[in-house]
Amino acid sequence: MANTSLNQGQLITTSPHAVDIRQLSAILFRRRFLILGVSGLVMCVAIFLATIAKPKYQSSMQLLVSSNLYEGLQSRNIQGNTDSQFTDPNFQVVDYTAQLRLMLSTKLIQKAVDLLRPEYPDIQVEDILGKKGKQAKPGSLVVAQLEGGTGVNKVPSQVFEITFKDEDPIKAEKVLQALKKVYQDYNIEQQKQRLNKGLSFVNDRLPKIKQEVIKSENNLEQFRQKHNLLDPEAQGKIILDSLADTQKQLQSTRAQLQDVRARYNNLQRKMAASPQNALISSRLSQSTRYQTLLNEIQKTELALAQERLRYTDTSPAIAKLTQQRSNQVSLLRQEIGRSLGDKAPKTLENGKSLLTQGQMGEVDLKLLEELIQVQTATLGLVANEQSLAKSEQQLRSELAKYPTLIAEYNRLLPEVETNRKTLEQLLQAQQSLGMQIAQGGFDWQVLEEPQPGIYIGSGRTLRLAGGAVIGPILGIAIALIWEMSKDAIYSEQELQNLTNLRLLGRVPKLSLPLRKKRLSALFFHEKGSLTPRYRDKQLSVYTRLPFHESLDMIYQNILLSNPYAFKSLMVTSARSAEGKTTIAQGLAVSAARMHQRVLLIDANMREPHLHNILELSNDWGLSLLLVDETNTPPDYIQPIHPAIDVLTAGPTPEDTVKLLSSRRMKELIQIFEQTYDLVLIDAPAILGTVDARILATYCHQIVLVGKIGLVTRNELIQATEILGELNVVGIIANEANTAKA
Repeated sequence: MANTSLNQGQLITTSPHAVDIRQLSAILFRRRFLILGVSGLVMCVAIFLATIAKPKYQSSMQLLVSSNLYEGLQSRNIQGNTDSQFTDPNFQVVDYTAQLRLMLSTKLIQKAVDLLRPEYPDIQVEDILGKKGKQAKPGSLVVAQLEGGTGVNKVPSQVFEITFKDEDPIKAEKVLQALKKVYQDYNIEQQKQRLNKGLSFVNDRLPKIKQEVIKSENNLEQFRQKHNLLDPEAQGKIILDSLADTQKQLQSTRAQLQDVRARYNNLQRKMAASPQNALISSRLSQSTRYQTLLNEIQKTELALAQERLRYTDTSPAIAKLTQQRSNQVSLLRQEIGRSLGDKAPKTLENGKSLLTQGQMGEVDLKLLEELIQVQTATLGLVANEQSLAKSEQQLRSELAKYPTLIAEYNRLLPEVETNRKTLEQLLQAQQSLGMQIAQGGFDWQVLEEPQPGIYIGSGRTLRLAGGAVIGPILGIAIALIWEMSKDAIYSEQELQNLTNLRLLGRVPKLSLPLRKKRLSALFFHEKGSLTPRYRDKQLSVYTRLPFHESLDMIYQNILLSNPYAFKSLMVTSARSAEGKTTIAQGLAVSAARMHQRVLLIDANMREPHLHNILELSNDWGLSLLLVDETNTPPDYIQPIHPAIDVLTAGPTPEDTVKLLSSRRMKELIQIFEQTYDLVLIDAPAILGTVDARILATYCHQIVLVGKIGLVTRNELIQATEILGELNVVGIIANEANTAKA
């Protein structure tokens, strides 16, 4: 019992089914018929297609698709202003993908079909595009954009190659000729439409741009009139230069004024050094007229300084003010003479001073005259300084306004220039588009005319080669997919590893002629003394019993697996149709060959098979024996060999489980074990019913049968788990020669 216990951990951790690359050859061998069938089917289809294939002829032509309609206008836009407001989606480079689709459009193909109808009445659009009904075939019309350059420098060119394939070489040429005419006519029409759209766009924009030009020019003119300026930047520069010149003059005047004042102060000190000079200064300061004349001279000097900022020395205003100042200086001299005495000081022609009479005779008249001159010059410089300072302040105040004026001017002027430029471009575009509409022109040009179709083959060789290549590949792929979708076991080693049971042996698929020959030899060898009539009757049954050397070896392994004698042996499987009935019959023959008396019981009362195989009566059998306790078992047993008796399943009962689990069933097995050397029970499958589980508790030994290529991993694992701790001797690999690993 310990030797036959299952390793549950090993069963649980069994990996899922997957195609092992190392078993690829075994899989291909196992599915060889499927692969050959698929390959043959594909090859038959290829041969049929090659048979019906017709010769093909190809004609071709080349079109140059250029984008020169708007090159002049685009170049002017680029040279003039890349940020121009004049943009239109119609003025773009040709979209070659759209051109290709246009050439294959149903609209243009229909026009070509209309041209071909007089000569080919049955031609349709589908005949040119390569479509038949709802199913599409490889297109007969092909439009491809050629590439220019070599190697990695290949770029799409402006040349399109148009090819058409047909069974008639003349028709292939005429189809392309019709397409050529359709393409050219359509191209002329579309060019005119695009040019008209462009001209319409220009005409719509012109009034708006003109209004914008007028508006921007008016805004600029109003600005100039309001501020009395033509160019604020230039005028501001002039004012800035004037301010710098005024500041320079002011600095020079202040330096002169400082120097004159120093001279005046020096003369004042000299005058104060003598009593006579002091007396003169006192009298002059007391003279009201003298002070008034000084103030007048100062005002005249101030006015003269202001006028000199505006005019030159030859100006009448400057001359008038100069004469006025000269007169005022003369009056000042007269007032000095009056204030100092009866006679004014005079200067002789030789430059020598004359002394006056009386108490003023000692006065230094030369010093006095110099003092008057310095005082007069001081007045002029002070007036000039005041005028320059006032002018500087005015220039600074005026210059502070110019940044705002310049900013506004810089906003208005570019707007005027931009609008004028846009207007100029629109006028040029209007003129250019008008000329192009008048000239027409072509966007599609035929480089290579259509020629009669050239024979390009029928495709038969290609179809046959494709069938020869695709057939095996498809067959192998289907075989692998089929293998992966199945969970069946295909090797004895896997059968043993999944169950952790001893492999008792492998049985090939037995053939009927072999059975007849071997069973006949067995019968005559062992039962030569039987009467001819009995011998002929049983010989027909023997020929249905399987026999093979592998069954003898399996039975020997069963005997060796248990050192103790056993009387009952149950043969079962995980599922039905695994050959357990055949194995049970073969084991019965092997036991008989070892001089053992065997009882073969068909315990599958739900679906009995043994009586059909051996052509025995099933009117009575195990099911009736379990119910009828009055008759003895030999009344239900049918001998088929001096050493082999058979107990068929009998009529199918209503409750099989009740009969098999009854005390009568256990007693019958015990009776049979006392009568026969081996009680061999052909039990139902483990899965699906509990019949085999009940019978397993009555038998000394249990043998599990697994059919290679039929039983799945999950089924086998479930069966071994159900048997549990029962005395399972081992497992038999049935039909092992049909799926070699």
